[in-house]
Amino acid sequence: MKMEVGAYCTEKRKQRLSQQDKPYRGIRMRKWGKWVAEIREPNKRSRIWLGSYSSPVAAARAYDTAVFYLRGPSARLNFPECLAEDEGCHELSAADIRKKATEVGARVDALQSTLHAPTESTTSIRVDLNQYPSPEAPDDI
Repeated sequence: MKMEVGAYCTEKRKQRLSQQDKPYRGIRMRKWGKWVAEIREPNKRSRIWLGSYSSPVAAARAYDTAVFYLRGPSARLNFPECLAEDEGCHELSAADIRKKATEVGARVDALQSTLHAPTESTTSIRVDLNQYPSPEAPDDI
């Protein structure tokens, strides 16, 4: 059974989307687990590096900030409801866009890491696994 080229491309695209390798636009995952964001400058071959983050959400928010400043309100965003309106939405240089995007990404990354950090109750009990238990030690530890 011979497949048409268009059907083959559509099938490959469905497979790629179902794998969730890239859950958001403008980001990718490094081999060691960090998420990075970058964006191509309009009408140029160069890219703007937006940083490396521990969560895909932080990288996607950095990308959203940069794409908003590059393309304006009509840009396709990952989180259109989360973009804060900025009055200074004028022409910015690549360095200014990078700075604003990394600030947003860093804030989101810090927030994500505090939400997923272990609580104090789980880290307060330290048990030395190389030490034999003493007979006076309570059994409820």
